[in-house]
Amino acid sequence: MRAGSTRPWTMPRPRAGRWCPWSVTGPMCFQRRRRTSVRLLIAMGMLASALGIAAAQAAPPRAAPSADFAGSSRCAACHEAELARWRGSHHDLAMAEPTETTVLGDFDDAELTAHGVTSRFFRRDGDWLVRTDGPDGELTDYRIAYTFGWEPLQQYLIALPGGRLQALGLAWDSRPAAEGGQRWFHLYPNAPEMGPKHPLHWTAPDQTWNYQCAECHSTGLRKGYDLNSDRYATTWAEIDVACEACHGPASAHVEQAEAVAAGNSDAWSQDKGLPITLGEARDARWLIDADTGLPRRSTPRASRAETQLCARCHSRRGQIHAWQPPGRPLGDSHQLALLEPGLYHADGQILDEVFVHGSFLQSRMYAAGVTCTDCHDPHSLQLKADGDEVCAQCHPAARYATPEHHHHAPGSAGASCIGCHMPQRKYMVIDARADHSIRIPRPDLSAGIGTPNACGQCHADRSPDWATASMQDWYGDAWSKRPHYGAAIAAGRSGAVDAPEQLLALAADTHQPGIARATAVELLQPRLQPEHLRALPPLLADADPLVRRSALGWLEAADAQLRHRFGMPMLDDPVRSVRLAAARALAPLMRYELPAPERQALAAGLRAYNDAQLVNAERPESHLNIGLAEMARGKVAMARKAYQQALALDPAFVPAYVNLADLYRALGSDTEAEETLRAGLGQAPDSAALHHALGLLKVRQKQPQQAIEALRKAAVLAPDNARYAYVYALALNGQGDRDEALAVLTKANRTSPADRDILIALVTINRDAGNSASAASFARALQERWPSDPQAKALIKELEP
Repeated sequence: MRAGSTRPWTMPRPRAGRWCPWSVTGPMCFQRRRRTSVRLLIAMGMLASALGIAAAQAAPPRAAPSADFAGSSRCAACHEAELARWRGSHHDLAMAEPTETTVLGDFDDAELTAHGVTSRFFRRDGDWLVRTDGPDGELTDYRIAYTFGWEPLQQYLIALPGGRLQALGLAWDSRPAAEGGQRWFHLYPNAPEMGPKHPLHWTAPDQTWNYQCAECHSTGLRKGYDLNSDRYATTWAEIDVACEACHGPASAHVEQAEAVAAGNSDAWSQDKGLPITLGEARDARWLIDADTGLPRRSTPRASRAETQLCARCHSRRGQIHAWQPPGRPLGDSHQLALLEPGLYHADGQILDEVFVHGSFLQSRMYAAGVTCTDCHDPHSLQLKADGDEVCAQCHPAARYATPEHHHHAPGSAGASCIGCHMPQRKYMVIDARADHSIRIPRPDLSAGIGTPNACGQCHADRSPDWATASMQDWYGDAWSKRPHYGAAIAAGRSGAVDAPEQLLALAADTHQPGIARATAVELLQPRLQPEHLRALPPLLADADPLVRRSALGWLEAADAQLRHRFGMPMLDDPVRSVRLAAARALAPLMRYELPAPERQALAAGLRAYNDAQLVNAERPESHLNIGLAEMARGKVAMARKAYQQALALDPAFVPAYVNLADLYRALGSDTEAEETLRAGLGQAPDSAALHHALGLLKVRQKQPQQAIEALRKAAVLAPDNARYAYVYALALNGQGDRDEALAVLTKANRTSPADRDILIALVTINRDAGNSASAASFARALQERWPSDPQAKALIKELEP
């Protein structure tokens, strides 16, 4: 981990009635995240103190002693060599109080102008300060509370009211000057604007260290957020990522060791919960198979504890449990992000920063038993050998570091194992990170589905077809004939005609990476047909919890009987994230009569689900999820309270307005529904979701002109949303504007050719208009995509008797 690089991410915000997955972050925060609405920042400015430093800066969090955490200094008594390697590592330097040694940036009256603001970095009375725009937009002097990270950049934390630590959007490039470093720069240079209301402004909630970063930059952290006061009382056992962050609280272990040192030889026989000892490869060696020439482990991997532990921070994930002892499955404490658009390319290559684990799960190395510490020293974090030499530990240079293998000049980028099999992308402007899926370049996929390939990084002026031909000249065509899950995922994303078949095949193929299969399951969910549910039982019994978790989403398309049959057993799944998904899917069953034991089990599961949301109680998404669960089980008052809490935390959180208005609609109160939607538009006037919801309300109120205008705005604001176009077109057609309705539908069909509702509308409206040829053409397209659809068959029969 490079402790200086940080960024956040939150999964897409939900539509009305749709679940919003937990916020998913990485070990590092503060980079652009996907959003669907403009966030409103509540101003927190206060009067400046006599020294000119903002009085709004509360005292920063301080270390809190813990009876469970012994501290790395006590580990040194027996583990001196390991501690020596850890000292100076990126874990050790993840966070620190500012000192002459820890502050790398130039605070000698240096200035940087970015986004129209000139910030000054200076010293005063022994403190390091920055004068920059605060939450009210005014230039204010802020004291640096902590340094954050080390290389290739260092950030700085500033204390604001409510116990919050905020990460400055201005960072220090700590690389050598010869590499372009030793300068201040803005982390978001391409943002169109960066005022205090922008979600990436350093004072915004999305930039709060306590939520976004603290878990992975300190040891023994307790976030200490109180919802009633909207304040943090965050504490830690050690300020950085120390021994017990990975090995667990060690006080009992230290006591035993000290007892043995004092002469009590029986102390080790007492079971006091020793911290986890990592190193899955300790009793295994990598051998070269005499028959294949490929590396293999001397003993099969029996545990994934090591990679699961590293993944707690080195992945894009959302926290679902406040603290989990080392050694437990990742799914007990976090929900891993799958191969989603915006995060990964369709073939699983990195796109946004995904922090290694999700990529590594796709690799043949992971499948073969490679662990993190096969390549990285667990204490210094350095590679166990320089550059390609780390690969040569298992892949002999005599076979692979030769022109016969790589077909490039020795010493060139094309001759590099890492260059070809672990291409890098830059994040946070300057931080290059390698793709840990460790894959063979596939320029043929680039030509087929538009994904990048390592060849194109060096040969940007050459086409994927040229690279494919070159590889075929060198290696034959067997490599390009291997099926790749990227084709199925690309088909699912684009809505290809055969996407369901491809996704089903991928989901069932246990030889493919679990993260890719789980992604296929999720992509298929919106396209589920009754016959697809036959595949559900084996998916729910799959060995990979990612697959089981995703498969539970299919129950949202099932009736109550099927939900009960398939979902109830999953409440006992061994992995927490799967149990929570089961409770979420089963929530509507609380409206039915259930046997007492089942009702109690489901109620307990829903309590656990709510508890998981409240791990991040400061986030509006969490309360939205609670509201949706309460609404599903018929608890309307509790749902309304949850939606209102989401809006109290973020007055511009569009999904809460949409779902609250939908709640009022269900209660028959269109007046309150409209007031809610208009209040939302006051906060987010460019929200397509709010305009769409208002349009539907006006349809119900039989105010067609107002409905059409609101639906038009939604379609214009979100031109790629096929549903908005469809509803707008139906409203136009209902008012007699058939030509405009067909124009809207035809345009939507070009961008969303797999949308069934749009195709049916094009068939029926053209038919009613007497455009038989056009209607028949769209009917054939409908039947081609859904050959077993009875409505498509009926339309074809009607139009082509």
